[in-house]
Amino acid sequence: MTTSTTTAPAAGGMRIQVQRFGTFLSNMVLPNIGAFIAWGLITALFIETGWITLIGKDVFGYEGGYGFVEDLGAWGSGADGTGIVGPMITYLLPLLIGYTGGRMMYDDNIRGGVVGAIATMGAIAGATVPMFLGAMVMGPLAGWSMKRLDALWAHKIRPGFEMLVNNFSAGIWAGFLAIIGFVLAGPFVEEFSKLASNVVNTLVDNNVLPLTSIFIEPAKILFLNNAINQGILTPLGTTEARDTGESILFLLEANPGPGLGLLLAFAVFGKGAAKASAPGAILIQFVGGIHEIYFPYVLMKPILVLAVIAGGMSGVAVNVAFDSGLRSPASPGSIIAVWTASPPGSLLGVTLSVVVAAAVSFVVASFLLKIDRKGDGDLSAATADMEARKGKRSSVAGMLTGDGARPGAIRSIVFACDAGMGSSAMGASVLRKKIHAAGHPEVTVVNKAISNLTDTYDLVVTHQDLTDRARQRTGSAVHVSVENFMNSPRYDEIVELVDQSADGGAGPTGAASSAEASAGVGDLLSAESIVLDGGTGSREEAITRAGELLVAAGAVEPSYVDAMHAREQSVSTYMGNLLAIPHGTNEAKPAIKRTAISFVRYADGVQWKNKEVKFVIGIAAQGDDHLKLLGQIAEVFLDSEQVARLEAATTPDEVQQVLGAVQPV
Repeated sequence: MTTSTTTAPAAGGMRIQVQRFGTFLSNMVLPNIGAFIAWGLITALFIETGWITLIGKDVFGYEGGYGFVEDLGAWGSGADGTGIVGPMITYLLPLLIGYTGGRMMYDDNIRGGVVGAIATMGAIAGATVPMFLGAMVMGPLAGWSMKRLDALWAHKIRPGFEMLVNNFSAGIWAGFLAIIGFVLAGPFVEEFSKLASNVVNTLVDNNVLPLTSIFIEPAKILFLNNAINQGILTPLGTTEARDTGESILFLLEANPGPGLGLLLAFAVFGKGAAKASAPGAILIQFVGGIHEIYFPYVLMKPILVLAVIAGGMSGVAVNVAFDSGLRSPASPGSIIAVWTASPPGSLLGVTLSVVVAAAVSFVVASFLLKIDRKGDGDLSAATADMEARKGKRSSVAGMLTGDGARPGAIRSIVFACDAGMGSSAMGASVLRKKIHAAGHPEVTVVNKAISNLTDTYDLVVTHQDLTDRARQRTGSAVHVSVENFMNSPRYDEIVELVDQSADGGAGPTGAASSAEASAGVGDLLSAESIVLDGGTGSREEAITRAGELLVAAGAVEPSYVDAMHAREQSVSTYMGNLLAIPHGTNEAKPAIKRTAISFVRYADGVQWKNKEVKFVIGIAAQGDDHLKLLGQIAEVFLDSEQVARLEAATTPDEVQQVLGAVQPV
């Protein structure tokens, strides 16, 4: 059965756009939550009302003069340059967000991150409030605009001047954006922050802040919470925490009480699968902080949204009454994270807000479950509905239905390796050809570094030694482990899985079109770069020989050979099918003068980490040429007839004829 990824037409388009915007904001904030927690812990321990300060006063009778403790808690930098709390919230946290946003908008390129951080610095200097909103604007703007500018002169820079042009263009543009941030973004965001803060203060002063739960709790069910939390509550809450030491805004969405009460009601008064799964869901939600685990229970019986609204309102009311809040965001919304971020004076109020919220939610949900005459409901259908609203599979929803490996329609596949270039690019090309040949041109197959993975893919393919790392970043995806990226039998299993996920697709419906081989390889692979008898030697000697051929051809600087060895140390370039493709690291790109390859054949084979290799193709590629080269080389070595021709070749011309279709453009 095909899993739908759309929602009801009513307001669906707008909701999806808000979801995407919220995801965009959270992708800037969430990678830096550790920094927020670090800042929150330092404030909780060392400011005037912090744990260590209070213990010093109440237990040991100290009155001031705590030396480094007092300095650590200073909001400003101080005359002697001390203090951590103030500089962290003023500079570090916004700069991290700006850097992340810029890098994200420049396809995870560090260049975009650096320009984004510089632009954010201008906004920081132009305002007196923490520039979180300013960073969310200037960082992505800088990364996006730098990417567009670089595209204007891409492949038009004379060899040898790339570093000069790249450095000066980034510096000039970043400086200009910093001025824009100082003059426009900083003052504008400061005024906006003051206006929003006044609105919040008005709600508090008029005792109507609990009413925000009427909007926040349903928004969570619809996965709009990221837009509210990361776009509004976290920036405003952090500013308030700087001024008052804590903020109630951090608990408007993160309070685990409402979800806990709802799940407890199902555990006591529920029926069937909902009752059986509720205890496990409680652990995931309350301790793990994954609130989405209770969303299917509400979607199964929509009237239960009243229970979480009532619980949320009660929790907010308790925090208002006790004037309690958190030092920093509680992410994820676990009781552990909530307690960790609670200042000493608010610990009682915060704890009571969770308990009261859970109790109220439990009572309301229990009443609604007792009077419900419609039976148990379909938890599986509700879980599927939740995933459709979310736009991807849930990493925890499988435990609700006992089907943790249930794939939806597979539309996006990613190959991941350490660098995201060599082996993964070749594997992606191989599988892409198989899947498209099987009649699924709508399925995208890309390659990325594991460090750049996001939990947005349906299926992830990794080397068996890297699968555990990939799972940590893409918990909701189906994971497939392979031993090599060239000829893994698991590719056929993936094609079958794609067929099944497409509701019983008919399988292969036609052959993939074959590329016409070009007349010659030209300067890409010269006859002088081809060695038909490599003799014997080690893997290291084979890499050196392939690199020296590239040097002799004038394609790379001698330093590139060392970079090829460095790449091999970080991740093997063995591809399977008797092939290895040694190439340099990303940092060695400036040593490449032009795109070229070398070819060395070893009749007796070379041991490549206990794998036999007969063909060593050294690669030096400028820009994104490596992706195209690797894909085309993969196609050649998937064809057993072509491999046989390379093995039987007696002249460099015969090798060039086989590799004639390999071109960077």
